[in-house]
Amino acid sequence: MTRYPSLADRHVFISGGSSGIGADLVRSFAAQGARVSFCGTRADGGDALVAEIEAAGLPTPHYAMCDVRDVPAYQQLLRDLIERHGPVQVLVNNAGRDDRHAMEEVTPDFWDDRLALNLKHYFFAIQAVAPAMAEAGGGSVINMGSVSWMRGRPNLAGYTTAKAGILGLTRTLARELGARNIRVNAVVPGAIVTERQTALHRDSAADQAFLDAQCLKIRLDAGHVSRVTLFMAADDSNGMTGQHVLVDAGIAQCSVIG
Repeated sequence: MTRYPSLADRHVFISGGSSGIGADLVRSFAAQGARVSFCGTRADGGDALVAEIEAAGLPTPHYAMCDVRDVPAYQQLLRDLIERHGPVQVLVNNAGRDDRHAMEEVTPDFWDDRLALNLKHYFFAIQAVAPAMAEAGGGSVINMGSVSWMRGRPNLAGYTTAKAGILGLTRTLARELGARNIRVNAVVPGAIVTERQTALHRDSAADQAFLDAQCLKIRLDAGHVSRVTLFMAADDSNGMTGQHVLVDAGIAQCSVIG
């Protein structure tokens, strides 16, 4: 893994960091010497990951339980972390869920919940950390997207609508926050092998379908996403903002983004 000296001792916050891509992000930033804070939905959700990172002799991450859909509580958590650990200099908006849902089964409450879980908290986390980030000289915001909306994946309308909204949010706030030296970019994973995806959706037929659709004939894992996210967080990418960076092995290459 590439070492990024600019990430050492920076305060990094990652939502949804206790499993899947989020957990790999926590490990990867800790390996860079960053001071990592992360949240999840279970009181003990970060225990094993914190112990693993401590055992490796890396800076001990700070874990907090929070439901990102509860915006007032979430913003208070972020303010508390800033007071305790200093300004968040790298914010990774990662928390979300891609639960399948047929169009006929969607209720207004479920629809609102999908947007709250996959988009709304992104904006309000940025709102909470931006003042201190700007006062500290700037920073990097990374919004985790998905190629699912570009591919028009069925049974995911709530999820794909939210993930498509991340592109608009990223570009608008890149313009709005650029004068404060805050960069806002999106990292957009394709079909990533995680424990959750393996348990719910993965089999040999699904693997082959993804390989057939991709330009690169490899299954992507969380490390592919983390390595790009580190680059987007580090000063090495300090000329980039408002970008949508796909990590998808070429699966969405036929989709057109204006």
